[in-house]
Amino acid sequence: GFRPESEELSSLLQTAVSVLQGSYLDSASQGSFQYSQAILVENAGFVSELKAFAQVKEAAGYSQEELEETFAFLLFDNEEEAKEVCRRGLRVNSSSISTLGDPAKGVYISKYADCLHPRPWYHGKSGYIVICKLIKGKVKVVSENYTTSYTCPSPGYDCHVAAGRNNVASKTNPYQAFMQSQYYVYEVSDGRSAERPRQICPYVLI
Repeated sequence: GFRPESEELSSLLQTAVSVLQGSYLDSASQGSFQYSQAILVENAGFVSELKAFAQVKEAAGYSQEELEETFAFLLFDNEEEAKEVCRRGLRVNSSSISTLGDPAKGVYISKYADCLHPRPWYHGKSGYIVICKLIKGKVKVVSENYTTSYTCPSPGYDCHVAAGRNNVASKTNPYQAFMQSQYYVYEVSDGRSAERPRQICPYVLI
């Protein structure tokens, strides 16, 4: 049936908010954030590339768990930057973080929807969140590397996470929590890193 756009929008907003709220690190975040508008990112190219990535990996013997779609999050202060990622996808060289891997060979994206920034949010701050669909694939746990000789993408894997990852508590300071809850995602073929890993698909801008 045909639904008026406002209803459709509100249902998209509800979906998006439930995704965000289901991905908080700190239960206290439930009442802390207000979300006002959701825009569906309709990019058939990204969606088909995500599917193609899954098919290739399935043929390579990946488990259902490794192929599962999950959500990950990016925060922007500026609407244009957020829209640019929705248009062009998340590309290498877009991150100032380098602890889990070389930012020129992969991309960084946050696991938690309330932990999107190395500094704490202050009252009244607003921003734009891009919710992405993510297929993590084979995940390798790496120790954080604060040197300038960056960790390279690991052959046979698709994603790095920080070694301290499972004990990220909301009690840790925002910087640590942010750093430890990043995914470093890459796609390497023939020894070359893809400029835009196919396993991340922008989904909703909120």
